[in-house]
Amino acid sequence: MSGSFKLGHTVTAHKKTPDKKSARRGDPGEPRVRKRILGAAFAAFMEHGYSGASTLEIATRAKVSKRELYALVGTKQDMLVACIADRSAKMRWEGAEVPAVDDRESVARVLEAFGVRLLGEVSHPTVVSTFRLAIAEAKRAPQVARALDVQGRRVNRAPLREILDQASKAGLLSGDPDEMAEQFIALLWGDLFMALLLGIADRPKPAELTRRVRRAVSALLRLYPQK
Repeated sequence: MSGSFKLGHTVTAHKKTPDKKSARRGDPGEPRVRKRILGAAFAAFMEHGYSGASTLEIATRAKVSKRELYALVGTKQDMLVACIADRSAKMRWEGAEVPAVDDRESVARVLEAFGVRLLGEVSHPTVVSTFRLAIAEAKRAPQVARALDVQGRRVNRAPLREILDQASKAGLLSGDPDEMAEQFIALLWGDLFMALLLGIADRPKPAELTRRVRRAVSALLRLYPQK
């Protein structure tokens, strides 16, 4: 995605490590250093797994001290949660509210916009790698899966539920918002995400992605007619 934070490729060389005192005081370069730490953390997680990646290695990759690492990001779990939260933020609607819907055509347009953004972000290689990591570490570090579920899946399905709740209350769709949201996600993905996890499918091109979303929206509107 344009402007996406590609966590696996953000580690860059810096000749000078930021001053520790200035970092604690809110140095203007702090966000850049934090981004570098998260990039290093994600790269280490991918290489060694969540349990196998050490904070020392992450600090070394990011060219910061362990003290700076803890001050700017926190623990290893905090780092993973921050990576997930950063990706999740890119999937949220711009502005404070979900767009209003007042007829079936506007429902279709808003659902298409949501679907394109969701599929585009979640099929990103970084996100797929994050899900693989959560699955691999499910027994040793269940907090990873919990963080991904809370910061990723739940947060980014909330706008969909709000869209469908609006449509249901306006009599534009005859169904329960939670049920319709679950159905729409199933229609969007089919077996694509499993294929991405297994590495047997490529990320959809924009045109293919748009076709998939439009089919899902059309199917949902057929399943849940106007009241």
